[in-house]
Formats: sequence, C-alpha cells, structure tokens
Amino acid sequence: MEEKWFESWFDTPYYHILYNNRDNDEAAHFIDNLFEHLHPEKYATLLDIACGRGRHAKYMSEKGFDTTGIDLSESSIAYAKRFENENLHFHLQDMREEYCNSCFDFAFNLFTSFGYFETRQEHEVALKVFNNALKPGGIFVLDYLNSVKTANELVPLEIKKNGGITFKITKQLKGKKIFKTIEFEDKNKAHKYIEEVFAFTYADFIEMLEMSNFTITEKFGDYHFQEYNENESPRLILICKKNYA
Repeated sequence: MEEKWFESWFDTPYYHILYNNRDNDEAAHFIDNLFEHLHPEKYATLLDIACGRGRHAKYMSEKGFDTTGIDLSESSIAYAKRFENENLHFHLQDMREEYCNSCFDFAFNLFTSFGYFETRQEHEVALKVFNNALKPGGIFVLDYLNSVKTANELVPLEIKKNGGITFKITKQLKGKKIFKTIEFEDKNKAHKYIEEVFAFTYADFIEMLEMSNFTITEKFGDYHFQEYNENESPRLILICKKNYA
C-alpha cells in the first residue's frame, strides 16, 4: 500500500526542523486557558490525539492529570516515550482506528492535527472513534485553522531558513484542500514533500460532529477565546460534548 504524505513527512527529522519555531509559550497559555474554562476534575483522564512528540500531553500531565498521547509517527512516539511516567502514557496509533471505549473524560485534537486524510469520510470515521473513546458526557476540543481566512490570505511563495536548511514553500487552494509544497536540499540531496489539509468550514464541522454523536456547545476564534468570526479569526476552536444517547 502506498505511503500517505503524513506517514512519511511527519516521521522525518526535517518536519521538526521546519517547525522548530512553534511557540511553546503560546501553546501552554492556550492549554491553561482551556483548563480554566473547562474545569476538569482532579482525577480526570485526558487524551491528546495526534500528540506528536508529546509536548502538550506532557504539559497536561504536569498539571496533575492522567494523560495519554497517541500518534501514528513512530519516531515521534519513540521520542515522547522518554517522558512517560505513572501519569503520562504514549501509544503508536492511527486516529481512525478504535483503541478505547468510554475511557476518557476529555479528548483534545490541537493545532490543526486533523484534515490530513484523503476523503471526508475518513475524517468522519476518526470523529466517531474520538467519540467512542470518551465517557458519556465527555468533552472533545477541536482546534483547527480558520479555513476561510486562511484561503483568503494564502501566501503563494515563502522562503524559510531553519537549522541550516533553506525551505521553499508554495501554497495553493485546489478544490476543498489547501496544498503546501515543501522543497529543500540537504547534503546534496533534493527533497520534496506535499502537505494536504482539508479546508473544512464551521458548517462542515457542524455536519460531521453531529453525525459522530457530538453536540457543539461553544466556539471560539483564537487562543484567547475571542468570538469566532469567519473572515477575521485565525482559528476555529470547538468545544463539543459527547451525547448520552
């Protein structure tokens, strides 16, 4: 079976080199705001879906919560496992495949760790898996790019220099997907990777989440919990509750 772009790209060291300037302080501030807003109980169990190298799951566990992180990148999970303790666990797992039933009080899918699959149906399957992993009445937090604003402000060409490597990044909207082509040379070898992310809108998520047994209870437009505006907000953050029935 042909390897998907996210299976190869996320497992390379170059992915982490390109994105090594992501703001850890902003991420921690967002999680602080989330917990202050959601008020998880002391013994709540947390699931970080598509956890990468585990920086967010680690931060959640340091706040005293039993936290599990899952990701399909072998190298990322191997890295994250170095931080495991009685409160923090990591597993190699494709988010589309069942791994637990009614185990968690909260599930988080943060920083646009969704929208990567080939079809909308695969994303609906994943959302149903998230729902099954939650206890009845459990809370799911989805943090996604605001696709409307992103598409309107797409930068066609960008050059980034990180870790001694010059990355040429081109972006375009084709159909319902945003394509990011990443090209660079390292050690006299040319590399090319293409990221594909669905430009899901709020209306799309309303439909998919309803089909997956979730009710959207709140929506926000940024990490400071400002009101969501389709044309102006940088993010689309959805707080969802698993239905009892």
